[in-house]
Amino acid sequence: MVETSPDYFSMPGSAIKQKPLGLNERLGLIGLIDDGMRLGSSRAPLIADLFNDLWDLVNKTVSGSKIDWLKPEDTQNGFQIFEINADTGENLGRLNMLYLKKPIPCYYLVYVEVAAPFRRKGLGDRILEYFRDFLAEKSAVGILDNIIPEEDPTYSIYFKQGWEPVEALIGSGVIDRDNDFMIYVPPRLQGKELRAPILKMMYHLKRKRAAIDMRDNEVMVQRTIAEFKDLYMALLTYFETEIQKENPAPLMRFMFTRFVTKLISFRRRIGMLLGYTGGDSLEQIVLDPKIAALPMKTYPPSELASKDPYVAGDKELWSRLPDALKKHPARFIESLPNYRRPSLVSWLKDRGFSFSDRLTIGDLMDLGFDPTRLKEITIHNEAFIFERIQVRKRAELEKRKEILKRVKSEMLDVRARSAHLKVNLPLLVIQDRANTYVLRRKIGGIHWEEALEQLHSIPSLKAMNASIKIDRMIFSTVRRVNEMISDQLGLREETVADLLTCFVSWNLKSNQPKLVIDFTGTYLESVWMA
Repeated sequence: MVETSPDYFSMPGSAIKQKPLGLNERLGLIGLIDDGMRLGSSRAPLIADLFNDLWDLVNKTVSGSKIDWLKPEDTQNGFQIFEINADTGENLGRLNMLYLKKPIPCYYLVYVEVAAPFRRKGLGDRILEYFRDFLAEKSAVGILDNIIPEEDPTYSIYFKQGWEPVEALIGSGVIDRDNDFMIYVPPRLQGKELRAPILKMMYHLKRKRAAIDMRDNEVMVQRTIAEFKDLYMALLTYFETEIQKENPAPLMRFMFTRFVTKLISFRRRIGMLLGYTGGDSLEQIVLDPKIAALPMKTYPPSELASKDPYVAGDKELWSRLPDALKKHPARFIESLPNYRRPSLVSWLKDRGFSFSDRLTIGDLMDLGFDPTRLKEITIHNEAFIFERIQVRKRAELEKRKEILKRVKSEMLDVRARSAHLKVNLPLLVIQDRANTYVLRRKIGGIHWEEALEQLHSIPSLKAMNASIKIDRMIFSTVRRVNEMISDQLGLREETVADLLTCFVSWNLKSNQPKLVIDFTGTYLESVWMA
């Protein structure tokens, strides 16, 4: 690790106690590096130091952990909580539950969470066993909604602990098909007639579900903001010496860029959470001016790149790519011009910037999204887009591709609210420098959420939208597309919405929606699923 002063490290306007990085702080920094570099590198001494004796320490921490019970009066949210804590203070996981005493004593399990580095080590089983014993001691029923996908290796974790589908007690057809409620009946209640009280409990839960989710979201946001603050302080501590240099190393720029990318991604997601009001704001995290002024670094430096590039997909298309791209994919792709999405064009225009100006980490915070994630390239006079995704999402990408192929073959010439349904399949997948790059054709459309943002923020579009309600048209069309794909392929609508991305027809040059107006009415020209 870099050397630091024994008492304080100095940043403009602050005096912060210096202390060695703890296990969670080290794991947080490693998490920024991403899955492609988990083994570290001898050519990157800072990273090698982070990994030093790490997994032995993780195992020791897990083996020495204990479970603590926090009652509602000890929390700020009214939940009862079981926490898995190490004797060194690290929190490894938690179980949130809510007590409901009528019509029958019941604990509703809101969620179980084990921190990523400590998974697959038996902690999930352990805390559930503790919960089961707790239910038995209290002679209370346990209820949960099993949202784990059937294909996930942990899907059967509740069955192994004695949980069963709630239909076993109340009969099928009573609960919505999108819910997978499970129940645990403690020994003292087994054999008793529970159908009537359980039915009342389920209806009561359905009424309170939105309020419970809102409270859960509030807790999640508070905890995550605290984690981001801790991670930012760990970065400042770790790179203290480097921050003072005029030309900091690419590794530091990469780590801070990755941090801000994750931060703004979370900021966008929490705005859509049920019940979120913005009371717990990420604006609490303010970048030091020296950090904000750093040029963005979106892919790791060469000393962390230990694997050869991986390529899959259309080999003929790969052969047509420039030789420089084939030799150094990440370096070449990241040097391509950013995709001229309307929100980026507007932001640059408002600040008097050009597309050739180099963006800083502070610009990234101001924009609220990563404009470098989408790159434009022309191959033999045909326009394409490279999208950068995380390495760990490659399996999800393959699943998405299979669904898109089915949509293309089974839903040919289908229309949704009169708009043509089209598919934009991934053509090439290139993995390099711990990033994955997906090549698709450039289409005449934009993400439906960005379309709504444009309609609600650009004066000329706001006037147009007020006249013909284009935002409602887009929303209803996207919802209809998801319903149609769900029905045709036998998938849940939530699965379709999570895995597939919908784009709506849009004139990128004039920044206006592409609409069709005829005797049947006004509708979008096309929608693409990608």
